[in-house]
Amino acid sequence: MKAIVVREYGGPEVLKFEEYPDPVPGRGEVLVRIAAASVNPIDFKRRAGLTKDFYPMQFPSLIGVDMAGTVVSVGPGVEAFGAGNRVFAMADNTYAELCVVKADVLADIPEGLELIPAAALPLVTTTGNQLLSATGIKAGQTVMVVGAVGNVGRSAVFTAKGRGATVIAGVLKRQTDEAKAVGADQVVATDDESAIASLPLLDAVADTVGGSTAAKLIAKVKTGGVFASVAGEPQNAAEYPSVKTVFVFSHFDRGTLQFMAEAVRDGKLVIPISLKLPLRKAAAAQAAAEKGGIGKILLVP
Repeated sequence: MKAIVVREYGGPEVLKFEEYPDPVPGRGEVLVRIAAASVNPIDFKRRAGLTKDFYPMQFPSLIGVDMAGTVVSVGPGVEAFGAGNRVFAMADNTYAELCVVKADVLADIPEGLELIPAAALPLVTTTGNQLLSATGIKAGQTVMVVGAVGNVGRSAVFTAKGRGATVIAGVLKRQTDEAKAVGADQVVATDDESAIASLPLLDAVADTVGGSTAAKLIAKVKTGGVFASVAGEPQNAAEYPSVKTVFVFSHFDRGTLQFMAEAVRDGKLVIPISLKLPLRKAAAAQAAAEKGGIGKILLVP
């Protein structure tokens, strides 16, 4: 098969489009022909060596975590899937024509959702749902979703509104018009000091940004409230011992993924796809994604 092979940590140029041995499914595994993989920040952070302390690469290595495709064959002990099934997952080694996935982290693509766009959904929609869930927000409470125009943020906003919460979308000034379409009740510019100062106390924050923005916003959380983040604990969290901080690292949940995918299919949640590139252009795809300000990028073998 053709795949993107990595032999050293570095910039996008280390992503090489080469021949690689076809994977073979073992017990409990499924062989999938990939229709598309999507580019995520974890991909280029891993390529650059930024995650090697907890998510190292063994060279030569493949890369990629999101995929959608069609089952080719199954290994011993797999009964839930069969050849021809349309599936998607957060997996490993998805920048390739073929991928082996453990059956217990694989999900059927909902009927009516196209195969290639489905590849954009597993990581970001699951993460957004689980980020919001980590806040424990309830109907009638107020949560601020920071980075609300990003794909994880959009998914968190959708989840919060489904719970009956009042949602404030936290975005940069230049993103305020775009943010009006994500479904929040209010939009606040996080790079506007007066807007932050005017915020009411919040029951929770669901953060996708981190850094100085997180440090400012933890001060706006009520006593007993929650600051949940996919970017780590705010650097000044110790100054706010009455606020519970939660670091969210997404994990597979079949029900959550299928629920979020059905919302996309039905037009209730929009995950913008900005580019579809051939797999061989993975380096260009990651370079574009690292610059930011762009929707999902899909790689199509």
